[in-house]
Amino acid sequence: MNLNYKKPDLKNRYYDDFLESIQPLNKLTIAITGTTSGTGFVAAQTVISKGAKVILLNRNSTRAIESYNQLKSKYPESEIYSIECDLQRFKSVRKAAKEVIEICPDGLSVLCNNAGVMALKDISTPDGFDVQMQTNHLSHFLLTKELFKCLKKAADNNGESRIVNHSSMARYGVKNLEPKYLEKNGGNLGGNGKRMMLFPQGRWKRYSQTKLANCAFTAALNDRLRNIKSNVKVFVAHPGLALTDLQQTTIIDGGMNAWMASQMMKSGQTQEDGAIGIIKCMTDPQLVSGTFCGPGAGKMSMKGPVISFDLEAFYNNQYTKDLLWTKSCQAIGEDFNIK
Repeated sequence: MNLNYKKPDLKNRYYDDFLESIQPLNKLTIAITGTTSGTGFVAAQTVISKGAKVILLNRNSTRAIESYNQLKSKYPESEIYSIECDLQRFKSVRKAAKEVIEICPDGLSVLCNNAGVMALKDISTPDGFDVQMQTNHLSHFLLTKELFKCLKKAADNNGESRIVNHSSMARYGVKNLEPKYLEKNGGNLGGNGKRMMLFPQGRWKRYSQTKLANCAFTAALNDRLRNIKSNVKVFVAHPGLALTDLQQTTIIDGGMNAWMASQMMKSGQTQEDGAIGIIKCMTDPQLVSGTFCGPGAGKMSMKGPVISFDLEAFYNNQYTKDLLWTKSCQAIGEDFNIK
């Protein structure tokens, strides 16, 4: 297998001006999953630079330590916390949530469910679920549930709080959310086929299911928040075709050809430009709950200035929202009641 992946040399087109437009965030406490690299690291660095107190939620690793040290060295006066949170283990997520609550006596202003893996082998987590679905959606569903009271406290104290989910263009890779991908079928969900386009198979179909789940979660959560007139808001973003470490990780795992990835990413954008969507969802005071942000709407929105648009009908429908919520609650073994 050719692992000689050469990242193209891309330049920021939109991030620098966007950074200047963000107002001070001194009163906010923000928790972000997956901050060791890519869009998560950019998002963390951005909100820290604007004065936010930030909690980094990552699996225990050398990268987690190095990225924390890098941020702390650059912003020595900032409040930055690092908490171990392994999204492939529900037990770790619950423990991490308790630690976040201890750090946030006045509530949590923003939870950014950013972390994700892409096109990995058909394997199970220790909890029995597909490694992609548990990492990308189910553990974020659990984390949001565990931190909801903390988010509500911030909303009561400050007028609002926010939940930000991270999807991708891969949400278009499948037409419907299928129950089996949200069940304990890890290692038995289509094998390791790596066809990406048109009718994705194996790895890429599972990935598309997770990215569709991120959107359906946002839609279902928005309905429940709206029904109780909550000041907790929810948003979803996509990064377009952003140059991050996801491509390299997928190549190493056998899900993508290195040469093809090098050629494809020439049409992409930097991780900084790709991070604008989630950062906008975290910080833009004008956004209405239930908004999608990214470099365009539609299947070909690979790069460009970030816009906001409505949630899409193929997941923002009652069947899909009910399926997502029911199966996710069954997976974590408890109800997530919004009240």
